[in-house]
Amino acid sequence: MSTTTYYLDMQHPEQILGKPLPGDLSVVECRHKQFQLNRFLYQLVGTPWGWTDKLGWSDAQWRELVEQADHRTWVAYHQGAIAGYYELLRDAGGAVEILYFGLVEAFFGRGFGGPLLSHALQSAWAWPGTTRVWVHTCSLDHPSALANYRARGLQVYREEVTP
Repeated sequence: MSTTTYYLDMQHPEQILGKPLPGDLSVVECRHKQFQLNRFLYQLVGTPWGWTDKLGWSDAQWRELVEQADHRTWVAYHQGAIAGYYELLRDAGGAVEILYFGLVEAFFGRGFGGPLLSHALQSAWAWPGTTRVWVHTCSLDHPSALANYRARGLQVYREEVTP
């Protein structure tokens, strides 16, 4: 079976087709960087989707990713529980990648995906110097992932099929 990877981007903040956060969902930036939290979130959100590329990473590798100046993390909470998260990583040219984005499995189907993605896009564009926002997803991701990215204004600019 083959896997299709979709690369999507947005060139201007006016392209955001946002959904407001529900009143019972709060999103907080982790301003004090803790690589252990990012590793936990990666596993919590990524396990249902087979996120495995960083499972074997050492503390030093996690620290190097998370503690760089151009890496930021936000966590979404619903009634005190972690509902999801996203990480942004900006390159030297100002392109911001939504490096990781997702909901915790217990919060699927509650309508949080669109508002959280809107928040991620707004946060990326609010970061001074941002020139472009991009993300990639694949056919192994949640069945609604690609539709959510498109519904928020991101456009596919490349597809890759791998066996």
